[in-house]
Amino acid sequence: MPKPTKTSLPEPLTAGLVIEYAQGVKLPVEEDELRRFAAAALAGLEAPELTIRIVDADEGQQFNRHWRDGDGPTNVLSFEPALPAGVETPLLGDIVVCAPVVEREAQEQGKTVRQHCAHMIIHGILHLRGFDHISAEQAHEMEAEEIRLLKTLGFENPYMNDDE
Repeated sequence: MPKPTKTSLPEPLTAGLVIEYAQGVKLPVEEDELRRFAAAALAGLEAPELTIRIVDADEGQQFNRHWRDGDGPTNVLSFEPALPAGVETPLLGDIVVCAPVVEREAQEQGKTVRQHCAHMIIHGILHLRGFDHISAEQAHEMEAEEIRLLKTLGFENPYMNDDE
């Protein structure tokens, strides 16, 4: 058996990353970019497994209604694996990104779709890593981590507005 070369090995941070698209749905962001965004938020984890599903508004609404009792599609949803207590697995979970919502929000916020998509993927993965924004303190901690990770990707603070 030949020895694997460096170029034939999968990237360690994204080897267990699956990106799937609902039929007919595409973001104007290349898949290698999506993988790079996810890798930033997965850094430090040992061989994590994660699925990112890109959906349309109808499927986004179905997920939001069924799992979060929400009305309408939302930008990103995170789903932790439902495992019995004591079971350890590299499975981090799944995130669902609603392409039309991300595109609309990017336009409304004066951002590129690429920038907002990076933010939503990082946001979703951070939820799976235990971050939340229920309290002001939690929100501050999560936003600081999002800002830090986005900066490593070359993006500005997504929470800045024109008045700051």
